[in-house]
Amino acid sequence: MTAAAGEVLGIVVVAVLAGVVLGGLFLSRWIKIVQQGSVGVVKRLGEFKTVDQPGLHILVPFVDRMEKVDVREFPMTGDQQAVITKDNVSLQVSATIFCQVIDVKSALFEINDYQLAVDQLSRTALRAVFGELSLDQALSERETINSRMQDHMADATAKWGVRLNRIEILDITPPMNVVQAMSEQKEAEQHKRAAILKSEGEQQAAINSAGGRKQAAVLEAEGAKQSAILRAEAEMKVLELQAEGQKKALVLHGEGEAARLTSIDTAVINPRTLAVLQLKALQEIASSDNAKVVVPYEATSLMGAAEVLLSTLRSGADAVVTAQLEDKPAS
Repeated sequence: MTAAAGEVLGIVVVAVLAGVVLGGLFLSRWIKIVQQGSVGVVKRLGEFKTVDQPGLHILVPFVDRMEKVDVREFPMTGDQQAVITKDNVSLQVSATIFCQVIDVKSALFEINDYQLAVDQLSRTALRAVFGELSLDQALSERETINSRMQDHMADATAKWGVRLNRIEILDITPPMNVVQAMSEQKEAEQHKRAAILKSEGEQQAAINSAGGRKQAAVLEAEGAKQSAILRAEAEMKVLELQAEGQKKALVLHGEGEAARLTSIDTAVINPRTLAVLQLKALQEIASSDNAKVVVPYEATSLMGAAEVLLSTLRSGADAVVTAQLEDKPAS
């Protein structure tokens, strides 16, 4: 191969390589691939043309230009900054903002750098919100701080095509003297709570003890009451049984007396026996110490009764003599 042919071959290789490079350069400017989670904003001669979704897109050479924008939610963590609370306490606060581009055209053309703008706006909102709260509120009401910051920034970021999904306060650092004072306050509160709990326990124990004594006294009184009732019922039962026995005895006695009286009423009294009884009664009257002796009206009949008695005695004596004579017992 001659030197001229070699030179020609070298020129051709260089030309091909140059064509490949230029072709690759042109293709890279004409053909764009948009990844998932992003969109491509096409500007033609510097003017907004369209928003291309993920995929392969071919641009007009030397006319169109594409700028890719991430539309996924992304966090923006700011560094610690000093804020002053309502009660003039200086705090070091850091927050994280979770935002997302929802209007690509507004994000590119309404603000020069929407990320920087959101960061600066969050710092301003953080100072404003903490300036409305006391130290205790700032340390305990983080959810309130988050919602207030989001309300404070929502209107401005919406104009930029950026949506604030949520804001989280990462850290709140009070000064050392405030931390020490809070520690002492917390310790005092713990001592106070312990004393209160102890006194409440003693009070509850006293109440329980008094309640136990009261319950015991009530039970004892109830027992005494039941015992007295049972004793009274037993005594009443005894009295009832005694009364029932006496009643039955009286009934039986009355029946016997009635029977006796009935037998007396129905019996035929021997005149001789009646005469003896009358004489005995008269003798008892005469032997009394009374100065006056009352003679019954029936004294005249006593003479007849005495005669009857004497005749009886005589007949009885005659019967005895006759029996002796006949050696037979008198009937």
